[in-house]
Amino acid sequence: MAEAVTALKWGVGRRLEFIEFRLFWEGSINRADLVEAFGVSVPQASKDLTLYQERAPGNMEYDTRAKRYVAADKFVLRFLEPDPYIYLSQLRSVAEGAVPASDSWIAALPSADVALTPRRDIDIEVLRKILDASREGVSVDVFYQSMNKARPDPIWRRITPHAFGYDGFRWHTRAYCHLEHKFKDFLLPRILEVGAKGEPGVPGEQDWLWNNYFDVIIGPHPALTPSQKTVVAKDYGLDQGNGVLTVRYAMLFYVLKRLGLLGDATKQSAHTQHIVTINRKETEAALERAELQL
Repeated sequence: MAEAVTALKWGVGRRLEFIEFRLFWEGSINRADLVEAFGVSVPQASKDLTLYQERAPGNMEYDTRAKRYVAADKFVLRFLEPDPYIYLSQLRSVAEGAVPASDSWIAALPSADVALTPRRDIDIEVLRKILDASREGVSVDVFYQSMNKARPDPIWRRITPHAFGYDGFRWHTRAYCHLEHKFKDFLLPRILEVGAKGEPGVPGEQDWLWNNYFDVIIGPHPALTPSQKTVVAKDYGLDQGNGVLTVRYAMLFYVLKRLGLLGDATKQSAHTQHIVTINRKETEAALERAELQL
């Protein structure tokens, strides 16, 4: 952050961030916005706006006609990072229905939508109990439905969870499996019940695939034109044409699958597959190493 807020009380710091958010992204703010968003009194809202002026001089001016503070021409972020995803993450949360519009800091919500996937049915009590076991460092019995041909029906099995992963579509818990004696991913929607806690298995510190990383080097598809390669590099935030994705071995398959990089991406159409893996052989070896341990 350009301006540290650690010396301020948490509530005051949050309100200063809110003021800056509204000024930067929407161009104006007034006392009523703070009152509505935080439930503070009008005098407190006035104090917050005055404090913001003191901490970020020259960032806002008072428009007597509109009776609002407006962003000055030479606005400089003091309390927020210069990151577009600060805004877009809130817009996405509202568009997905994860949070109501009233909880967002965005006053004038633009029309937006996201490419939705089916909502995975995760039992809230299952999640709470898995979280408890993970925090306490113990094992727990789970009634789990796998897709294994040898176990077509759900069975009780004991796991020691230590982390959580999201593949872009589904959440799973990373856990030591007492049945197969190795670390595995257990999809939360497939945990039908949670039973008793017990002694832990191998701790997460020994989960090599979770605690170690591999660098996937990506770059624009070689069949693209120079100008297309330039815009793909910009689109993916690639430096000097290429970029490095530092990925946990345990998440490598999911990342490659989501980016369309399982297999040789250079053999796919550059019009639909815009990036390729530069260190493909090393990546395939890393993926094979991860799958062997799984």
